[in-house]
Amino acid sequence: MSGGGFLGAMCALIGAGAHGPAHDTHAEAAHALEHAEVAEASHAAQHAGEAMIGEMIGAPVEDRRRPGVRPGLPEATVQTNEGAIRPPAPEAFPGDHLPVPDRWRIVDAIGVKDRWWDPYNQNTLKGDRPVKGTDHCFLVLTGISDTVVEPRSFPIPVGVQTTDRPGSLDVFGRTSSLVFSQTSIASVAFIKGSTAFQPPSVELRLTLAANYNHVDVPEKRVLFVEPSKGTHRSDAFLGVQELFLDYHLTKFDNSRYDFVSIRAGIQPFSSDFRGFLFQDSQPGLRLFGNRDNNRFQFNLAVFGRLEKDTNSGLNAVTRTPRDDLIFLGSLYRQDLPIVGLTSQVIVAYNRNREGNSLEVDTNGFPVRPALLGNLRARDYDVTYLGYNADGRIGRINLTASAYAAVGEDRDNIFTGRPAKVRAFFAAVEPSYDFNWIRVRLSGLYASGDGDPYDDTERGFDAIFENPQFAGADTSYWIRQTIPFAGGGRVVSIAGRNGILNSLRSSKEQGQSNFANPGTMLLGAGADFDVTPELRLTTNLNHLWFEKTAVLKALRMEGSIPREIGWDASVSAIWRPYFTQNVVIRASAAVLDPGKGFTDLFSNATGDDRYYSVLLNATLTF
Repeated sequence: MSGGGFLGAMCALIGAGAHGPAHDTHAEAAHALEHAEVAEASHAAQHAGEAMIGEMIGAPVEDRRRPGVRPGLPEATVQTNEGAIRPPAPEAFPGDHLPVPDRWRIVDAIGVKDRWWDPYNQNTLKGDRPVKGTDHCFLVLTGISDTVVEPRSFPIPVGVQTTDRPGSLDVFGRTSSLVFSQTSIASVAFIKGSTAFQPPSVELRLTLAANYNHVDVPEKRVLFVEPSKGTHRSDAFLGVQELFLDYHLTKFDNSRYDFVSIRAGIQPFSSDFRGFLFQDSQPGLRLFGNRDNNRFQFNLAVFGRLEKDTNSGLNAVTRTPRDDLIFLGSLYRQDLPIVGLTSQVIVAYNRNREGNSLEVDTNGFPVRPALLGNLRARDYDVTYLGYNADGRIGRINLTASAYAAVGEDRDNIFTGRPAKVRAFFAAVEPSYDFNWIRVRLSGLYASGDGDPYDDTERGFDAIFENPQFAGADTSYWIRQTIPFAGGGRVVSIAGRNGILNSLRSSKEQGQSNFANPGTMLLGAGADFDVTPELRLTTNLNHLWFEKTAVLKALRMEGSIPREIGWDASVSAIWRPYFTQNVVIRASAAVLDPGKGFTDLFSNATGDDRYYSVLLNATLTF
């Protein structure tokens, strides 16, 4: 429709609205639009006919020109809009508006009530409104109940003192066990600042976690060093997981809110996107912030390490801290090297001086030094150089990580001499989305030590890993502890919630060990968002030792195959209220052992597969 036809129809509509009833207005407007469309169609047909005749007789066509000919300018277009309603003059508006100093009064004015028991709507206890009598001070209370029921099976070693069955001496006994764990978390945070549009200027946070756990196993001397204490244990512990002050050092740029902040105290920290190197809550001093409209983020930090409670894994603040320091610097850059991908470079230095210490856990087992090799505690200095990426390349989602560990171990567990550390790690997980389905591949390589008696340790180990990768804690190999008996007592090939075959007493209380067999993994999985409340996940991983020279030396065997086996798992996550306030998880995993695992472990019942079931309910206020 031409401009004149459309405006004419609108004029008719406005004029009708000014002089007639509503139904007449609509009828006249429709009639005017109909006539305008007919006139426009007639005009277009006439114009096309004239152009065709002009081309046939060679005459110039309207709006076209011959080369070198400059026609005059067209006549000015005059557009009238008779009957249009003009906007009122500025002085027509009233001048008695009342200013609103903050958004809280608007909320009160429209009748939204504050209900302390409701975490979904306006609630002063959840930081939705400022504390009474203040404008920019908020209080945030959080309560979490985390319940875990975990039936499982794994190789359980027995010996002369650990079984009543003569046929089970010096082998692996029955495999099934049961874990129940209830953790209650209470957190309180005081925040000062305009929290809707900029980071807070001051934050003070305290988080306490109380854990009760009960474990039942079929063999003696698994839960306690004394064989007389039986095969079940109940324990409780209260830990301090957060206690920090966060203070912003710079004034905010009103257009970007870039900032620099300092945080001191017990605080959570993850060194990379997936928790491969260091993910824990430890006391430290951290300087962090962003620049260039949040395209750059940076961290400069130093962390100490608290002793952990053996059975709950919570921070034991009443015990002497460990002589283990972590110095870390990292820089993030969004849209590098391509748009959609965030890159991170990191340097972390781990200084451990526990070579003269002796640490025994609450169950009576030595954890430092690990009962492995020459049974000596060690000092070491290791620097990690890493690159991590997370984001997407076109339609492909991508997470990648690479680390090199270089340094010195002052006491090699095989030779007793100082040894250089030269180890490497790489992991990648691409995924692709098909509507409500995401399919992904996983690959991981952690170097192993091929000669335990030389002066170079080539097995990669982390500081404190907690990997969200290849199924995470729904995977059997990541979730369960695999004890290494026959070559080391109270030492695990792989620890709980860890993917590396590091041969440590525990990741919570033990030292890093760079004389280890290494790890290789290839896997595939898929997520199915069946409904907004329900997600199903499947994973299938194949695992190997990178090298078995360390295992052969410790077990005094001539050959051990590299294959660990197949790890298959399936899990479901149900969020009945579409939020994280109620989350129900259920998963099941099976390990089908390969030749290497079978060579290392056998059991009294002849089980050829091991299982892990996880039932978890998390309620959050």
